[in-house]
Amino acid sequence: MNKKLAAALSGGAVLVMALSGCSSDDGNKELDAWAKSLCGQIKPQLEKSVKAQQAIISTAADGNREEIKKVDSASFQASSDAYTAIAAALEKAGPPPVDDGEKIQTDTVKELEKASKAYEDLKKQSDKMDAKDDSPEGVKKFSDDLKKIADELGKIQDEGADALESLTEGEVGEAIAKQPDCKVESASPSS
Repeated sequence: MNKKLAAALSGGAVLVMALSGCSSDDGNKELDAWAKSLCGQIKPQLEKSVKAQQAIISTAADGNREEIKKVDSASFQASSDAYTAIAAALEKAGPPPVDDGEKIQTDTVKELEKASKAYEDLKKQSDKMDAKDDSPEGVKKFSDDLKKIADELGKIQDEGADALESLTEGEVGEAIAKQPDCKVESASPSS
């Protein structure tokens, strides 16, 4: 039942993957210091997001409906909180010291806040699911609701990847990719 939701997450956290690219050794010391400061602040949030996704994936195979509902709700809340905290850390770090740094910061913060709200909305949807109705209609409704959530999650992740593009490309992306604190093991489905 939760396999579609797990599949939507199996690529790992969008933010984590976006921030864990390859990098060159060349760099701008001021930009590298900015990236180090930002990554140091957001590492716990990146880890929280990955753990939330791993929880959903782990309940996909053998979780009952009540467990799936509980884990999904908690995981969506954790993801929402993580995105809010990452946006706050980016605001605190200030704009990256590059051309259009203020625009990059402003646009990315806005998109992170939008993603946080979207995860909060998914939490509300999962909280409304009826996991106790064992009738065939109840089981089907739960499954249909879960599919809708998985579809919405896929859209959120696609939008999140697009939103982070300016933060993960060019000089800024290279500086961030060099930072160990921005590299976190991504979520992956169990085999």
